[in-house]
Amino acid sequence: MHDERFSLSTRELALIFLFWTALATVSTVNRLIDARDFGFGRVMSPAGPIALAFIEAWTWAAFTPLIFWLGSRSGAVRSQLLRVLLLIVSGIAVAVAVYVLLDFARSQIIILPRRRGGGPPVFAPLREIGRFRFLNQLLVYAAVLATGFAREFFLRDRRRQQHEVRLQAQLAEARLDALRMQINPHFLFNTLHAISALVERDPGGVRRMIARLSELLRHTIDSRGTDEVPLREELAFLRRYIEIMEIRFQGKLQVAMNVGEDALDALVPNLVLQPIVENALEHGAARAQGEGRIELSARRDGDELRLAVRDNGPGLEDGAAAGVGVANTRARLEQLYGEFATLTLANAAGGGVLTEIVLPFHTRSDRFEGRADA
Repeated sequence: MHDERFSLSTRELALIFLFWTALATVSTVNRLIDARDFGFGRVMSPAGPIALAFIEAWTWAAFTPLIFWLGSRSGAVRSQLLRVLLLIVSGIAVAVAVYVLLDFARSQIIILPRRRGGGPPVFAPLREIGRFRFLNQLLVYAAVLATGFAREFFLRDRRRQQHEVRLQAQLAEARLDALRMQINPHFLFNTLHAISALVERDPGGVRRMIARLSELLRHTIDSRGTDEVPLREELAFLRRYIEIMEIRFQGKLQVAMNVGEDALDALVPNLVLQPIVENALEHGAARAQGEGRIELSARRDGDELRLAVRDNGPGLEDGAAAGVGVANTRARLEQLYGEFATLTLANAAGGGVLTEIVLPFHTRSDRFEGRADA
């Protein structure tokens, strides 16, 4: 039985067959050990009743998909009264069909009483139907129908949950796209401003800055829609940005990186470090007395990845609000990881500001294995 909205998987069909077979097995074993039926040591062979038990079970196994389909299709009938009448009429038809099939099988397997005068064995299903002998089959039909309804409700609820998960994922992706759209113009505006300040003083440096800027823009376009990248790729992008800033600072900027080898393959949000480093440059290193300095570190700490950026600027001012880059980065972390990621800013010991990002440590291989297990 197949319908556009209804189908049974191979696993479900196998479970239906196994269920009815197990039910027939239990019933047969119970009759064999019950002294009121055959018992042990009886002369009469139980082969006939055992065969009938399995025939009955497998007959119901064959009708179960049909009953499930009837239950699924009944939802298309808008009138509740018509729906109930349809299920009752269908139930009577199924019960009568099963009763006739089983009665015929019984007449072929078990020796029935003969008519008076030595006539052929009595096989009169219509007479038995008139006496409502199919009521037991009707009760079985009702139980199978109830099971079909339970399955339908379960699948409907699961589809609803999957739909809600997809909507939440789409909403999260839309928010991330909005945040990325805010970061890119902000970064571009600040870089162009730095270029304009050097047009007259260092034309050669401006050409190098424009070349590096074109590489950065190409990277941002190519990686559009990518939420996470390995840390090594994020650092490669950051180094191009730092080259631009080194030209801007005219030799008055030092950048030190201390990155653990075991952290390079960790997945991090795309463009997560650039706004943090930019914030450290604009509000820290650019205001430092003498040479500006930025220190970046990345290390694995158990199941966490710790990223830290420190500057040698004047430190945080009381009541100062977070900039666009820091605020958007914090919002992106919340969208991607929820409570499992944090971003903190604090005055560092010895001066400057320390910005630390803590993320769940995971790699592309972890993500692949997770999909395979699912």
